[in-house]
Order: sequence, then C-alpha cells, then structure tokens
Amino acid sequence: MWQDMFHAGVPYAEKTVRTVAVYLALLVLLRLVGKRGLAQLNTFDLVVMLLLSNVVQNAVIGDDNSLSGGLFGAVVLLFADSVLVRQAARWPRFNRLFQGTETVLARDGRYDHQMIRRQGLRTADLDVAVHHQGGDGIEEAALVVLEPGGTLLVELRPGDQVADKDDVAALRALLARIEARLPAG
Repeated sequence: MWQDMFHAGVPYAEKTVRTVAVYLALLVLLRLVGKRGLAQLNTFDLVVMLLLSNVVQNAVIGDDNSLSGGLFGAVVLLFADSVLVRQAARWPRFNRLFQGTETVLARDGRYDHQMIRRQGLRTADLDVAVHHQGGDGIEEAALVVLEPGGTLLVELRPGDQVADKDDVAALRALLARIEARLPAG
C-alpha cells in the first residue's frame, strides 16, 4: 500500500514538462475564449471549468495515481503560476500578451453592439453593471469597460453619479448656513 501511495508512475522530469505544458496551453485557450469567461461565469461556464479540470488531469499526471506524484504536479503548477504572475507584473508587454487589454463596450450612453457580441455579453449585462454603480440606464454611462480579468467597470456621467461624502458634507454646510440665517423661534 505505501509503495503505491508514494511511488510515482511517471518520472518527475516528465511530470514537470506535462504540468507546465498543460498550464500554458490552458492559459492560451482561456485567453482565446475571451474575458467574459473569467469573471462573468454563468452555469454553462462553471460546468465547462469543472469538466476542463477532469479532461486535462491525465495530461498532467500521466499514468500516475500516487500521492507524491499528484502533490508534485500541484507544486509544479503553483510554481509555474507564481513565476508567470510575477513576470506579468514586471513586464507590461508580457501581461498584455496573457491578460489582454480593456475593451470599451459603451461610450457616452451608447452601446457598442459589435464589441458586446464579440465578448459574448448581452446588453442586459451592461445594464446590471450600470445599475450596480447607481445609474438608472446606459444613457447615464460615460464609459463601460470590460477589464482583462472580466470585470465590468462603469463610469457614470458627472451629473448622474451618486452623491459622495464630499457632496453630503457640502449640503450639510449649506443647510447649517441657512439655519443660521433663520430667526430663532
């Protein structure tokens, strides 16, 4: 029993190459699929992600069901990820290659329907993002951007933004001045 648990069925060098190759291939494939799939997971996307891990399992571990082989593959995967994340933070071109760039989906209150379709989104997705930001509709958005990580960022037009603490403080100061001018009584 103990030998099966700790004896790797595949040489560690091969396991290293397999793990890094699958990791890089998945990075490229996920990059090609688009940004929406990363942060805007729907039920279909979740099922694909769960199955994807099972599909590539044998490509990573090969003919090895040992505990030590699985743990070694996990260490290699985490190490490769750590190296690539650090390189992406260090080199902007490298980051753009793997992460991509932001995509403008709406500007000045108007949808860019072609870009929305290209990213696999619906206008309703943008409407929800505008509502979460405090806007009533897309016409109040100065800019809606899909970030490389899949996050929708909304910038409302200046007059349509919700009040912030400075706005509230200015109103309180104005009310205090008005109250000070009112006769007591």
